[in-house]
Amino acid sequence: MTQDSALLQAPEAIPHEGPSDSLRDGSNSRKVFIKTYGCQMNVYDSTRMSDALARDGYEPTEDMEEADLVLLNTCHIREKAAEKVYSALGRLREMKKKKAADGREMMIGVAGCVAQAEGEEILRRAPAVDVVIGPQTYHRLPEALRLAQQGQRVVDTEYAIEDKFEHLPIAESRRIRARGVTAFLTVQEGCDKFCTFCVVPYTRGSEVSRPVSQIVEEAEKLADSGVREITLLGQNVNAWHGAGSQGEAWSLGDLLYRLAEIPGLARLRYTTSHPRDMDDRLINAHRDLSALMPYLHLPVQSGSDRILKAMNRRHTAAEYLTLIERIRTVRPDIALSGDFITGFPGETDKDFEDTLRLVEEVRYAQAFSFKYSTRPGTPGAELKDQVPEEIKAERLERLQMLLLKQQQEFAESCIGKEIDLLLEKPGRMPEQLIGRSPWLQSVNVDAKASQIGDIIKVRITGTGTNSLFAERAEAAV
Repeated sequence: MTQDSALLQAPEAIPHEGPSDSLRDGSNSRKVFIKTYGCQMNVYDSTRMSDALARDGYEPTEDMEEADLVLLNTCHIREKAAEKVYSALGRLREMKKKKAADGREMMIGVAGCVAQAEGEEILRRAPAVDVVIGPQTYHRLPEALRLAQQGQRVVDTEYAIEDKFEHLPIAESRRIRARGVTAFLTVQEGCDKFCTFCVVPYTRGSEVSRPVSQIVEEAEKLADSGVREITLLGQNVNAWHGAGSQGEAWSLGDLLYRLAEIPGLARLRYTTSHPRDMDDRLINAHRDLSALMPYLHLPVQSGSDRILKAMNRRHTAAEYLTLIERIRTVRPDIALSGDFITGFPGETDKDFEDTLRLVEEVRYAQAFSFKYSTRPGTPGAELKDQVPEEIKAERLERLQMLLLKQQQEFAESCIGKEIDLLLEKPGRMPEQLIGRSPWLQSVNVDAKASQIGDIIKVRITGTGTNSLFAERAEAAV
């Protein structure tokens, strides 16, 4: 996966499982190609759309040329996101025309945050598009496609009154097993923080938390199907406050304690968090739960209190550092990741130096950093004193050099350590598998494909550009 978003760690464009509509070969299946942009939540959404479409006979394909339906699940976080989507739609229009000349039908759909933001404009600018569906209404995608097949061009971007998760099927065990031994599970959507640089509250809406029973049911199905590790997702995941069986409000810490009881589920992670929502119950979960991995993505964005206030982050640099100290007190081996923006309007040299000082003090194992870019409709877009591009770029380069140095130092500090490694997938070399360390690093080790899903003890022997190398230390557990 490649990263296209500061929100969560995830991909730019990923062929994903999905459905199709061709009966021409005599079979009852139709084929879909889903291209996923952006964060891990979009990856999860693409998976759930694929599951919903499977009930209508759609099967996934990784070959766009054979697809009867091409669905773009879009992200609005990065700069010029909409223009990139329109560019892709231009190429798809030509493919659709070519197929039509051969007597083959291909439908095109746009989903996700660009769909939410652009709506009817997509149909105006891209006449080849059949369906536009927002992130809160993708449970209605099968019905939208049926209407499109009848000749309608459908836009469904209204915030759904009903709970979309209640209408989405959980995948069959065979489909879950085919996707691997790790899985994402969205527990929370939307954000009420309204950071002045961020478009999420406008494309994903206000904070909504799924109920405990719904999450536990999905997690149990995943575990029963062979998933060993689940990552809980949310735009502001630690603000999750789902309802329990008696209607009482649970916190994310409460949920983690409950999920840790599920048989077969060996590892838990969550992302992305806001510093203001790290309560004692969640911090203590890092102390008490062996299943909760010692890795935390906790964006700070800037080390300058003046800039943090302009960003509407509602925490100071000192409060962030105090929070990091509390977390490290209960879990000393925790690895920290963060997000940073350089060149926010009004950022001075001193403000930037404050950010560098904060990075030096925290020492990050991973981080994502970006130049500030305006998002239409956000308060930041209207701020005066925009920073020149060349200064943004120079600051970003300095920051990234420091962050890369810290990432390399963290990786090198792992050499010689014995760790538990979850084996996930084949590596590039024969008899090699790739797994994830507790700190989310990719680790290469010699092992057999039959061991995928095992957790084995390994000793870290070296570092690569973006991964570690290890040797077997003892038998699988």
